Amino acid sequence: METYASSSLSQLQINETQTLIPGLPNDIASLILSLIPYSHHARIKPTCKSWHAFLSSTKALFSLRRHPRRSNHLLIIFPQDPSISAPYLFDPQNLAWRPLPHMPCNPNVYGLCNFTSISMGPNLYVLGGSLFDTRSFPMDRPSPTSSVFRFNFVDFLWEELCPMLSPRGSFACVAVPDSGQIIVAGGGSRHAWFGAAGSRISSVERYDVGKGEWVAIEGLPRYRAGCVGFLSGDGEEREFWVMGGYGESRTISGIFPVDEYYKDAVVMDLKKSGCGKWREVGDMWSDAGRGRLGKIVVVEEDEGRPAVFMLDENEIFRYRYDMASNSWQGESIVPRKAPRNSSCGFAVLDGELHVMTFLRGDDLVKTRRSRQQKRGGTLFVQIYHPKKKTWRSLVTRPPFYHLLDFKTAIMCTIRL
Repeated sequence: METYASSSLSQLQINETQTLIPGLPNDIASLILSLIPYSHHARIKPTCKSWHAFLSSTKALFSLRRHPRRSNHLLIIFPQDPSISAPYLFDPQNLAWRPLPHMPCNPNVYGLCNFTSISMGPNLYVLGGSLFDTRSFPMDRPSPTSSVFRFNFVDFLWEELCPMLSPRGSFACVAVPDSGQIIVAGGGSRHAWFGAAGSRISSVERYDVGKGEWVAIEGLPRYRAGCVGFLSGDGEEREFWVMGGYGESRTISGIFPVDEYYKDAVVMDLKKSGCGKWREVGDMWSDAGRGRLGKIVVVEEDEGRPAVFMLDENEIFRYRYDMASNSWQGESIVPRKAPRNSSCGFAVLDGELHVMTFLRGDDLVKTRRSRQQKRGGTLFVQIYHPKKKTWRSLVTRPPFYHLLDFKTAIMCTIRL
């Protein structure tokens, strides 16, 4: 362990006369400092020059923290368009928040939403979405984008990558870390400001992180937007699931468009030699059941088969799929109901399901210009442990001066 710490510490540019912790060798002190949660690093950097140098040398620091027991499972929240509203890193274990830099801004576009965010290693990816372009006509009609951005936590910088072959928003997306690939499927042009309309596509693409290029693969059997995706299995048994979403639409009284939501899923076998064919999975509920799929999270399990959970209003369901079952079964009831007309966030961190509700607050906060602004409110998090079947909760005050709408906010998780 000391040899490993010494090799990592040798990458740091720390003066030999400086010590990280008085009375301890720097290799041992570096292991101690590497255990400090990532969300607190910006706060403790100014302690001294040696700590600032150590915590700024992120390559060596991440090499020390790459063990799962030393890393933290963190939540990244995009409250709005990341080019005008900074995303935030949230550490639920330490109730700490850290802002991230704004995504590069294009002066010709605005109102980015329905994008997908996903992490792979120390990198955060923002793909696609729907936005308004001042160069298009009419300007009040949203259009999908094919842009892809990556935030590197090692360099703490954004960079623009090769765009997708087809512009899309509201699509299924998964990362395949061991092969360095990202797969996107389906999508459309719908914007959060409009409850209906928008295009749908069926194309599927695969991004090679090493080569930095997109390749088209076999498309979905049908047009599908607003869907979710996840991986199941490992090695030659790995599969890419695309579940839910909407395709065709109908109109009420010939005027109001209404989506026709899918009740099924489609699955593609992911082999080392390439991607296989799509197969269809039957309906997961009857016509008398729910109208659409709720919010989905996936918990990785040791057997390789993930546990898939859905939040539907105040109830959590678990997906059962085998030779005898293809349905959602009740798992648990959320102890405290969300206030009326509010939205809930749903995420999985360290194998636990987090149900988040943003409660309104009336506290007044004075800014430097002596103005009074309402603090956005309080984030109430109810946490469910699937194996223990137990609930616990926590409360934190996020650094937002506006309400957080989980209907439009984008979230993803990352280990740092």
